[in-house]
Amino acid sequence: MTMPTTAPNASALYQDWQRLRAEQTGLRARDAAARLGVSEAELTASRLGVDAVRLRTDWSELLPALGELGYIMALTRNEHCVHERKGYYREVSVSANGAMGLVVSPDIDLRLFMTQWASVFAVAESIDRGVQRSIQIFDRQGTAVHKVYLTAKSEEAAWLPLVERFRAAEQSAELDLQPLAERKAPRANAEVDAAALRADWAELKDTHHFFAMLKRHDVARTQALRLAGREWAEPLATAELPKLLEEAGSRQVPIMVFVGNQHCIQIHSGTVSNLRWMGDWFNVLDPEFNLHLKTPGVVELWRVRKPSSDGIITSYEAFDADGELVVQLFGARKPGVPELVEWRELAESIAALEA
Repeated sequence: MTMPTTAPNASALYQDWQRLRAEQTGLRARDAAARLGVSEAELTASRLGVDAVRLRTDWSELLPALGELGYIMALTRNEHCVHERKGYYREVSVSANGAMGLVVSPDIDLRLFMTQWASVFAVAESIDRGVQRSIQIFDRQGTAVHKVYLTAKSEEAAWLPLVERFRAAEQSAELDLQPLAERKAPRANAEVDAAALRADWAELKDTHHFFAMLKRHDVARTQALRLAGREWAEPLATAELPKLLEEAGSRQVPIMVFVGNQHCIQIHSGTVSNLRWMGDWFNVLDPEFNLHLKTPGVVELWRVRKPSSDGIITSYEAFDADGELVVQLFGARKPGVPELVEWRELAESIAALEA
C-alpha cells in the first residue's frame, strides 16, 4: 500500500497514525483511532492541513447539496454492522428546528436524528487507486454518524466547489467532545404493566408508532419483546439471521434492510444476491448494496409482529449485548400496501426457540 507523505505541519496525532498504518497496512480509521486511544473524529481532525477540510455544520444546506455530487456511496454503521448503498442524494428534507431529516430517494433512504451531530469534514485521501473523496459526519462523542463517498461515476467537478462553499472559517482541530450519557438501567419486569403493554401493542396502527409505545410504557426494546408474548415476538437462534438472508437471496424476495446508530438509519429496499462469508463476517456484495455483519456481535434475534392498518408487519430484529439494534429486516413494502406474502412465508418458516 502506498503511504501518504506526512506534511511538515501535520499534528503529532497524524504522525502517530501514519506510523501505525505503516506497521499495519489496511487498518481502517475507526480501528486506528481505537488503537491510539482517541475518537475517530479527533483522528480525522488531525488530517487538517494534509488532506482534510473542516466544513460548516449547516445541515439544512449541506445535506441537499450532496445531490450535486451525483452517484455516490452512502455508509452508515454501528458497532457490528456496516450498510453501504450507492445512488443519488435526492428528496432531502430537514425539519424547521434542525432536529430531524429525511432522504427518501429510491436508492439513498435515510432517517436522520440530528440533535447530536457535531462536526463534519471533507477528506481527499490518496490511495493506491487514486484519490478517495468523502464527506464524514461525527457526533458529540467523536463517533462517525454517516459518511458519503464519491464513486467513479460521481460528479467529481462538483467536489471542490462544494468543499469551498461549506469550508469552515476556522480550520481548527479542536472538538468539543462530550462523554456519552450513562445508559438508563431498564425497569424490573415486575414494575412493567405487561398486560397494558400487550393491549397497546395489539392496537398499533402504524409501525412508526412502536418507539413511542416503548417510551410510553418506559420499557427497553428487548424487554418489551420478552413481555409481549409469543403472538407478537418470538426468540430465534442467532444463526438463523444469515440463513434468512441466504434464503431471501435464493428466492429473490425483495426485502428492506435497516442498519443504523443513534443518529442515522440507512435502508436498502430490494433483493440481495451475492452473499459471502469472510471469517465471522457475513456479507452482501451486490453492485449497489453492500452489508457487512459481524455475526458474533448479534446475541439476540427476534421475529417481531406488529399490527398496522395494512395488516400484520413481520420483522427480524437483531440485538447486541447492550440491547442495541444491529440490523432489522422487513419485506419490501410501501405504506398502504400489505406485507409481501413471499416475505411472510419466509419469515415464518423458521422455528422459534423453545420457552
